[in-house]
Amino acid sequence: MTESLLRIEDLHVTFSTRRGLVEAVRGVTLSLDEGEMLGLVGESGSGKSVTGFATTRLLDPAGRVTAGRILFRGQDITKISDGDFRVLHGADMSMIFQNPRAALNPIRAVGLQIADAILSHKRMSKQQAADEALKLLQAVQIRDPEKRMSAYPHELSGGMCQRVMIAIAISCNPKLLIADEPTTGLDVTTQKVVMDLLASIAAERGMATILITHDLGLAARYCRRVVVMEQGRLVEEAAPLTLFHNPQHAYTRRLVAASPTATSRIEDLVTDEERAAYLVTLAACKPQQAPAPGTPPLLDVKNLAKRYDQGAPAVADFSMTMAAGESVGLVGESGSGKTTTSRMICRLIDPSEGQILFDGESIGHLAARDFHRSPVRRDIQIVFQDPNDSLNPRFTAFDCIAHPLLRLVGMRRGDALRQRVEECADRVGLPLELLPRFPHQLSGGQKARVGIARAIACRPRLLVLDEPTAALDVSVQAVVLQLLDRLRREDNLSLLFVSHDLNVVRMMCDHTIVLRDGRIVEQGESRALFGNPKTDYTRELVDAVPHIAGRRLRRSSDV
Repeated sequence: MTESLLRIEDLHVTFSTRRGLVEAVRGVTLSLDEGEMLGLVGESGSGKSVTGFATTRLLDPAGRVTAGRILFRGQDITKISDGDFRVLHGADMSMIFQNPRAALNPIRAVGLQIADAILSHKRMSKQQAADEALKLLQAVQIRDPEKRMSAYPHELSGGMCQRVMIAIAISCNPKLLIADEPTTGLDVTTQKVVMDLLASIAAERGMATILITHDLGLAARYCRRVVVMEQGRLVEEAAPLTLFHNPQHAYTRRLVAASPTATSRIEDLVTDEERAAYLVTLAACKPQQAPAPGTPPLLDVKNLAKRYDQGAPAVADFSMTMAAGESVGLVGESGSGKTTTSRMICRLIDPSEGQILFDGESIGHLAARDFHRSPVRRDIQIVFQDPNDSLNPRFTAFDCIAHPLLRLVGMRRGDALRQRVEECADRVGLPLELLPRFPHQLSGGQKARVGIARAIACRPRLLVLDEPTAALDVSVQAVVLQLLDRLRREDNLSLLFVSHDLNVVRMMCDHTIVLRDGRIVEQGESRALFGNPKTDYTRELVDAVPHIAGRRLRRSSDV
């Protein structure tokens, strides 16, 4: 019997915190053969990334392996010296990190960074290392590799930075590659290109790969085996078809059910009990009333354009209308103009041309820096993609929600303000005992709820959502999507939903607009557009979405 390239036996990893010891990994055992791609899936806090960091000895100083063995080619790498492991790391095993821009040196050209990785393990001249770096950029199919050699990370797109990270990771032909959420934040077509590239390089070089992800569709498409982790423990392991079509563990069933597919409805993404409560809530909502004849649309955008520094327009000739209570999706690749369009509409940046009418009143001519003085400001609110960046770290959750009430509504501190903040927290399902906490003391889902509560505090009529669930686990995403749908129905709230997750847009939006290079290439009713796209570009977007093929959603009552 051939020995596995990597074998982890009864691994325990513990972190020292102010509140005592926390066991992040609890008795994980798994193996990986040469050339195999293994998927490691689970939600935030499940221990999947910690397992990867323990394998590459990149744990935070507060963390340590307290029990178990990690055998790489039969050698227990938890026992070898740091010097011996430095020789091993990079040459025989390597890692791709979740955020490539954070992992790359911001003040060093990417070509030099690749050459640095080569020179740390191979004896050659700097010119030879530079030549090897260029070949690696060609191997990862980066556009204009000669030009990119002298580029800095901030000059590259997210997909290009990820290709640079892959080039560094494979620079010394490692036998083991650990990819930690390598496509988080990338649009679907870039994600597919990066994963196809990673899979082809692994196949060509016989490289074993551990793909750490919370995207079950990605694991189903690329992995030979999938391991599911929950709260530091391995709860299930099987081939993708077996695991996702017939999950045995309750946690795996919940993950599978919460993963949107091309046929999912919002109520399909949660447990039976949560679904029943959601349907009861929807039944209590008043039916939306059609606007009276002659009533102007809530939002009317005409020939909107944005140009930067006399270059090609970031957005050109964009037009749309939106009625009260309607939900519209903006989709497209990174750089397609989605975020620029949404920020012009909510008046965070100024358009170069065109008109923006809100409830029949022109607001496009108002300077973005002065728009906070307009009474319309409270009617248009935005939920940003990353609550870590959009929430003031010095504000408690209470202060974050209260801020627009103090600035835009003119409320004063007192019982009325507290009652309004607590009402908003209650509506988004944020426990009141969390209101005194600061953002760093909240989970990702809790911070997302604070961001939504802040946005609805002024009782807006239009809510702009910029990738509101991009960084959330699938189960948290399901709850947030249901929350947004319920708020829309209860308040007759209009939603402008910016996302690269086409399955989420199909579920959430009545109408979808597809952007490419700042221009509309297709638009229409969401289910019809995704079910039968008219343009090649939309068809490419739809085909690039990873999914669990042929899966039937199973509920706890079916098992």
